[in-house]
Amino acid sequence: MSKIGIQPILIPEGVTVKVDGDLVAVKGPKGELQRKLTREIKAEVGEKEVVVSISKQSKRAAALWGLSRMLIANMMEGAKNGFEKKLEIEGVGYKVALQGENLLLNLGFSHPVIFKAVPGIAFKVEKNTITISGVNKEAVGQTAANIRKIRKPEPYKGKGIHYLGEVIKRKAGKKAVKGGF
Repeated sequence: MSKIGIQPILIPEGVTVKVDGDLVAVKGPKGELQRKLTREIKAEVGEKEVVVSISKQSKRAAALWGLSRMLIANMMEGAKNGFEKKLEIEGVGYKVALQGENLLLNLGFSHPVIFKAVPGIAFKVEKNTITISGVNKEAVGQTAANIRKIRKPEPYKGKGIHYLGEVIKRKAGKKAVKGGF
């Protein structure tokens, strides 16, 4: 029995949830989201809560029960408040700017890198910080990971793109050896 899956999801004010067979639709002040559940999982909407349960007992259904509950809870949170991730650019000469809805990144390559905006995702740039915001938690996280992947932080000087507050383990560089041959 899933400790997470058994918990009901309280519907926040201003958010409406509709279940049509396998399709769960959530609408709120920030936007709308839809997700199709697997056949083994069913969701039922009450007055002020959504209850997720297993319709067919199987090992797969038990594994997906808690996941499905959290996906619906994240949809409600995103429709009400939205999600955001912050990335920080560190390095001499590394710059970022908005070019329309896209990001223009100068990261020490021979050419600037243009990162195209994903539908439903908004970028905001302040000095060396990129804020990625949107309604879908999965899309916001994946977009942040894709931007970070362009220039991962290197372990010697820490140059590159990293999450705000991320600790980068530093390695010691070459040391001068006394004596020697």
